[in-house]
Amino acid sequence: MGKVFLDWKTAYDFITDAFVGYGVPREDAKICTDVLLESDKRGIESHGCNRFKPMYIDRIVDGIQKPVTNYEIIKETETTAVVDGHDGMGQVIGYKSMALAIKKAKKYGMGMVVVRNSCHYGIAGYYATMATKAGCIGITGTNARPSVAPTFGVEGMFGTNPLTIGIPTDEPFDFILDCATSITQNGKIEYYERIGEDVHPGTVVGLDGKPVEGDAGVALKKIRSGEAALTTLGGIGEALGGYKGFGYALAVELLSSVLQDGWYGKDLKGKDKDGNKTSPRLGHFFIAIDTNHFLGEELCRKKGGDIIRAIRASKKAPGEERIYSAGEKEYLVWQDRKDKGVPVSEPVQKEMSAVRDTLKLNYVFPWEK
Repeated sequence: MGKVFLDWKTAYDFITDAFVGYGVPREDAKICTDVLLESDKRGIESHGCNRFKPMYIDRIVDGIQKPVTNYEIIKETETTAVVDGHDGMGQVIGYKSMALAIKKAKKYGMGMVVVRNSCHYGIAGYYATMATKAGCIGITGTNARPSVAPTFGVEGMFGTNPLTIGIPTDEPFDFILDCATSITQNGKIEYYERIGEDVHPGTVVGLDGKPVEGDAGVALKKIRSGEAALTTLGGIGEALGGYKGFGYALAVELLSSVLQDGWYGKDLKGKDKDGNKTSPRLGHFFIAIDTNHFLGEELCRKKGGDIIRAIRASKKAPGEERIYSAGEKEYLVWQDRKDKGVPVSEPVQKEMSAVRDTLKLNYVFPWEK
């Protein structure tokens, strides 16, 4: 698809300037850019530059996401807080919420912050990593627009709902489990559509209860029209444990709603009864646990590293060279990309050039030379 690498500094400066151009305060814009590019640094291209315009810029333009974030704490105790994001920038809301949870954990041992009325907050692993860098265990999750069917169902009733956990280790990378509770997510299918890749078998179920296969763009339209839905981890039915993915997804939906009186399920579809676009009104939760309130960060990191190394040293399947732990592949992608830059596909190249031209920003991209 003609991917071109854009150096990190240019990518960071341009995206920040673009957010500012659409009304995001510069300090908030830096946070949004940092979260966005962290996806590309980890090889999670479905949530990086690929979503810069359609997920964030377009929503600001459409008036369903506010560029200036009103971060309101509506209830707070020593270890907890309830936040209303008032339809602001999800990354800013997420960053401030995990920072608050960490602050509480450092003082009291644990902190939990829940959020309502937010927007897409980027990769959940960013916030878990905030915690591990501070010597804390970090847990976060979010609900999302309803596109995933429950076990034995075919209707999208809840989102891809990631349950993300970060644990400090003494390895060059921390343990960061960041994945959806569905087999795949909307952003990945959007990415497949952009690069011309078919939807993977078993990841989407139709109203007839059978897998939807073939063109990713067609599958995406069916999901959005309600003619199909994503499947939970374990797939269709119970044979491979689909009920487990369903259970974890529903747990995230509950944690993203019940403590903060947040929206849930089909109320998050982003459209009103007349079909007009509305704010996503997502809910999130952030938990930080300070390791120094237990037996200490140093012990936690060493024990975590020991466990990972023991797993990595176990017997491999024939033909396999290594075993990976969560966060390791992302670290290796960064080692490969830190000098190369951000890989930008042709469709995203066109979007970035169009945003630059609209805002009259002074950038010349490598794909234009």
